[in-house]
Amino acid sequence: MDFIVSGATDIGNVKKTNQDSYNVKVISTPMGKMVFAIVCDGMGGLSMGELASATVVHDFNQWVLNRLPLITAEKKISERTIREDWENLIIASNEKISAFGKQQGFAIGTTLTAMLLTQDSLYIVNVGDTRAYQLTDKIVKITEEEAETDTRRAVLLQGIGVTPHLYPQFFSGSVVKDAVYMLCTDGFRHVVKENEIFAALNPTKMVNAADMTANIKGLINLNKQRQERDNITCAAIRTF
Repeated sequence: MDFIVSGATDIGNVKKTNQDSYNVKVISTPMGKMVFAIVCDGMGGLSMGELASATVVHDFNQWVLNRLPLITAEKKISERTIREDWENLIIASNEKISAFGKQQGFAIGTTLTAMLLTQDSLYIVNVGDTRAYQLTDKIVKITEEEAETDTRRAVLLQGIGVTPHLYPQFFSGSVVKDAVYMLCTDGFRHVVKENEIFAALNPTKMVNAADMTANIKGLINLNKQRQERDNITCAAIRTF
């Protein structure tokens, strides 16, 4: 399986800083190509939310740089390993960001959606209201249904750095060929409908990196035309 990736972020119409952070990249491993993508939304209304989101993106990128090569060198990757690594990483990031905020006298936090695609499997972790979708001949939310029915309180209100007891949600499954996987902050989906996202980002429209970037930016501009007030960020992966 092969991959094309793209992404874009925009400060939006109102805010003075862009508190969103993201990264998406193709990785060469002994197990073949993989993709890692992450989108974080610095908590709205909290001071220096961009620092919190950038910190979590950095921490996960360090995992990709230092830990993932050790896992793939054994040519065996397990859901348990990914889950434990990411949960420990989130706990450490939560403690670090929370401690920094207390030292500075204010709270900072971020939501998170991160995804790893291998040649046959996908792994996703979610904290808060950032989202992941799969687009084939239809659009399917990957990270919302379980959150909406979770018995643990305030799952959607959780944020890394501001919630003492985090409950990261973990998802795994099979990678679908000729699909688009999309991660976004809530600013990307507030004022556009799912059918509009599907019309712009479905696999027939996302055939090369240039088209992917143009289509993502088109939806960002549509959000801004409809007076979206939040920062707006989207990362996408096309499988072949």
